[in-house]
Amino acid sequence: MKRVRLVLAGSAALATVLAAGGYATAQEAPRSILPPGFGTPAPTPSPTPTPTPAPAAQSQTPDPPGAVVQPIDPSPSAPAAPPPPAVSQDILANLPSIEELENLSTDELDERLGLKPRIDIPEAARRSTDRIGFLNAADGGFASQSLANQDAGLVRAVMTGLNGPVVSRWGHILLRRALVSRLAAPSNMDPVAFAAMRVRALNSMGEYAAGRALAQSVDTADWNPGFSNIALQSYLGVADILGACPATNISGALGDSTEWQMVAAICNAYEGETSRAQSDLNRMRRGGDAEAIDVLLAQRFAGAAGQGRRAVNIEWDDVESVTPWRYALANALGEPIPDNLAEGAPDTYRASQIFIPNLAPLVRIEAARDAAARGVLSASAMVDLYSQAAMADEVDADLSSFARQLRSAYVDADPANRLSAIEAFWGDTSPSYDRLVTTAYAAARMAPQEAFQDQAGLLIASMLTAGLDRNAIRWSEVVASGSLGSALLSIADPNDSSVSRSTIDSFIDEDGEGRASRFYLAGLAGLDRVDDGTLSDFTGRLDMDLTPRTKWSRAIEAAARADNQTLVVLLAGIGMRGDDWSAMTPRHLYSIVSALQSVGLSAEARMIAAEAVARA
Repeated sequence: MKRVRLVLAGSAALATVLAAGGYATAQEAPRSILPPGFGTPAPTPSPTPTPTPAPAAQSQTPDPPGAVVQPIDPSPSAPAAPPPPAVSQDILANLPSIEELENLSTDELDERLGLKPRIDIPEAARRSTDRIGFLNAADGGFASQSLANQDAGLVRAVMTGLNGPVVSRWGHILLRRALVSRLAAPSNMDPVAFAAMRVRALNSMGEYAAGRALAQSVDTADWNPGFSNIALQSYLGVADILGACPATNISGALGDSTEWQMVAAICNAYEGETSRAQSDLNRMRRGGDAEAIDVLLAQRFAGAAGQGRRAVNIEWDDVESVTPWRYALANALGEPIPDNLAEGAPDTYRASQIFIPNLAPLVRIEAARDAAARGVLSASAMVDLYSQAAMADEVDADLSSFARQLRSAYVDADPANRLSAIEAFWGDTSPSYDRLVTTAYAAARMAPQEAFQDQAGLLIASMLTAGLDRNAIRWSEVVASGSLGSALLSIADPNDSSVSRSTIDSFIDEDGEGRASRFYLAGLAGLDRVDDGTLSDFTGRLDMDLTPRTKWSRAIEAAARADNQTLVVLLAGIGMRGDDWSAMTPRHLYSIVSALQSVGLSAEARMIAAEAVARA
């Protein structure tokens, strides 16, 4: 110990000497190392001093004896330093404890401390919420003020009823148009809440792309936790995880959903903060804030960003169900979902697969078939998907055969060959509705011929899936009386003409008084193409009653009398809700077709009525 003290004392003395020597050396004038004559600047002439004016005469009152005279400082006084900004009492109240800090992510801490911005768009560029939607009336949308004067309770009840798919392809298309139109909310309803209801309805229909587009028509500064949770389902439906990132940077936009917390972590990873992202996800997994499978999928997704690549094993052993989060991330990552879990997923989940290009062509086509039958995809989109599948490196043999048949159906020079290819693509005498959708434009290219009379009914049904009524009418001289084609043309004919008793009677005789006959009569009655006497006779024969009796039927009739197209379409969507046409009744069909016809939506009314007969 004594030796240590001596060493320390010696070190201190040495430091004192060095400091003193350094100080002495620093006081000496610096010596130039250049030769004489170099580096010596020429003398600079001294500027002529500007005479300073004499100060103004001071008071002649002499200073009192013993007074201390203060010297005058000629330089201006420096401004006083501003006081430190006051800390908001809200921030002080929200300061987390040490225990809470351990369980907060960096984003949550920023939110608590008020460090997140509340807007991300300059005030001049922000969009108004007076009208929300992306389809203007000039482009096929509905009148923006059509619901502005309606009772908010009625509109809320109608929007609540729009929960799930609708049975009609044309009803689906019409309802989608209404939901994405640029609409003003009822006067006593928050416009963002009204937009959230519409996004939710679109999601329940499998229209995730339209739901995302509608959510994006609202500035993120106007998002709230309720709206953001519904909007996230749209982003998940199209597996667009990164598209939701702008909302994670806005204060107050998100709730406490664990899915949004994982999205925020993923977004941080793709912004270059991979360590921060993995730390937040690990914290969520350790704390049990989210299921292990959900965090693992998020870590795999975040790990693909920048330098954060890491191996993450996805284990489905203890997973009991598939959620939108799991379905979306697994498909986006190309991670196979076990068959027992995939088969139990709702049908609307499958619609997300059509938007993910990295999935196998066969998987996308299978998902697209259901989407086409529902109305999510058009005939042109289906042809494009089959074309892409045919060009893939590895194609299923059956899918390749379908693609070749479809190509022949569209481009073969011989009409007989085209018809054979169409029939081969359909597969049997009762083809699935998506096959009819896919061949719509191929059927429209077929010239009417007596030799094709047996196939005329399905060809006409195929054309009407795409609304090609003008092309279908060319077959009116070919179809046989009482056939499916004859019935479809009598409904789809754009010329508002009445249908004879013999035409109706012939079809009922051929159909055997089945569902198609009841839908046929209900459609004609809704289009006002049958006189009262004939209608009374055939309703008695078919044992059916078209008299409206429910609260819903009275509501849609009232909306039709008020000539409110938007409200009629929304109520029609409620009347068509269901998974297949077994959920539709002739009475509902009559009310829907009649209301649409009376408000000027005749084309849609005719297509829905014709679809009911074709799909009965």
